[in-house]
Amino acid sequence: MAKRNYLSIVLKGIGMGTADVIPGVSGGTIAFITGIYEELLDSIKSIDLTAMKLLFRLRLKEFWKKINGNFLLALVAGIATAAFTLAKLMTWLLEHHPVPVWAFFFGLIAASTVIVSKRVPKWTAPNILSLLLGAGAAYFITQVTPTSTPDVWWFIMLSGAIAICAMILPGISGAFILVLLGKYHFILNAVTELNIGIILLFIVGAVAGILSFSHALSWLLHHHHNVTIAALTGFMAGSLAKIWPWKTLTYQYSSEGTNTIEHNVMPVQFEAVTGQDAQLWLVIGLCVVGFAIIWAIEAISNKKEQKEAAGK
Repeated sequence: MAKRNYLSIVLKGIGMGTADVIPGVSGGTIAFITGIYEELLDSIKSIDLTAMKLLFRLRLKEFWKKINGNFLLALVAGIATAAFTLAKLMTWLLEHHPVPVWAFFFGLIAASTVIVSKRVPKWTAPNILSLLLGAGAAYFITQVTPTSTPDVWWFIMLSGAIAICAMILPGISGAFILVLLGKYHFILNAVTELNIGIILLFIVGAVAGILSFSHALSWLLHHHHNVTIAALTGFMAGSLAKIWPWKTLTYQYSSEGTNTIEHNVMPVQFEAVTGQDAQLWLVIGLCVVGFAIIWAIEAISNKKEQKEAAGK
C-alpha cells in the first residue's frame, strides 16, 4: 500500500512539474486539485531551525520524519521527471513556432488573471488600489526588463527564489515569473543541455526562496488576504504585455555590449516588419484554448473544494 501511495505522489508531482514548465498554469493549482496542497505547505514550513539542528547533529531519521521526507522526495522526483521531459519540447516549440506558443501562453495567463481576481470577495478601495499598484509595478518591470537579463550566478539564484514561490500560490505560474525575468529560455536550455552548474544555482535559489517565502506568504494571506490577492491579480494583468504574441526586435549597441529590446506590435505591423505571417486565426484559436484549459482546471478545483466543504 505504501508503495502505491508514493507512486501516486510521484504522478501528482509529474502533474505539477508539467504545469510549472508552462507559463500560465500553476503548479500550486495542480497540487490543490490533487489533494496535496495542505500537506505540501506543511512539509515546506516544517523545514525550520529545529529541523536544521537535527540535520547538523546527524539525527537523520528524526530530520527526515519531521520534514515529511518521503512525501517531498516522491513529489520532487515527479516534478523533476516532468521538467526534464518537457524542457526539450518547449525549447523546440519556442524556437520554431514562437507566435502560436506565446498566443497559447497569453490565453493561459489572461484566464489565470480573471480567476485569481475572483478570490477577492469584495473590491473595496484598498483592494482596488492594491490591484492598480500591482498592475503598474508589473507593467513597469516588463518595460524596463530587457529581453536578455544577466547570466551571472546571483541572478540565476534570484530567478529560482522568485519563480519557485509561485509553486505554493494557486493561480500564479513559476514559468510565467521566469518569462518576466527574461530567464525562461535560459533555464529551459540549461535543463535540456543538462548544464549542472546552472541547474544547481537555480535549485539553491529555489530552496532558499521557498523556505523563506512560505512563512511570509502564510502571514500575508492570514492577515491581509484580500489586499495580497488583489496585488497578485494586478501583477498578472500588468505583465500580459510581456507575453503578447506579436513582437519585433531592435538592438542597442554600446561599449558594454548589445541590448535587445522587444516591441509589442499589431499583426499587420508584425507582417510588414518581419515579412512573416501573423497567423491571426491560429493565434486567436490558441488564446481561446489556453483560456478554456485554465477555466476547466479551476472548475475541477472548485468542485473539489465544494465536496471537501460539504464533507466537513
